[in-house]
Amino acid sequence: MIINYSTKELELLARLMRAEALGEGNLGMLMVGNVVVNRALADCLTFKNVRSIYDVIYQPNQFTGTQSSLFNGSPTSLEKDLAKRVLRGEYYHPATNSLWFYAPANNTACKSTWYDQDFAGRYKNHCFYIPDPGICQELH
Repeated sequence: MIINYSTKELELLARLMRAEALGEGNLGMLMVGNVVVNRALADCLTFKNVRSIYDVIYQPNQFTGTQSSLFNGSPTSLEKDLAKRVLRGEYYHPATNSLWFYAPANNTACKSTWYDQDFAGRYKNHCFYIPDPGICQELH
């Protein structure tokens, strides 16, 4: 385990992963989980005052998935297992050191930067972005 979490936070993370990336399969959901965990670990940029999974998910204006009907309801066993994997420290490129992601319009390329951060890569319809080297020392 790379971050402390409660049962409620595990379920919250599983629900967010589903809401943000259900259409992108297990790997897409794992990458969304990577970004959430990275934000909780990072003591930099706009993430200095978020230390828990709960704080990260409910940080204002961050995850549109919290407004989705997919965010409601209990997570499945599979979704909880996926959340446990990222909470234990499994990482997947391009989300390995990413703090941001977004889904561009269909058939649209990823922007070269997002919030002034560099493009790390794309998985299906999510573009992932990393902070400049040295900015967020806590990331793996």
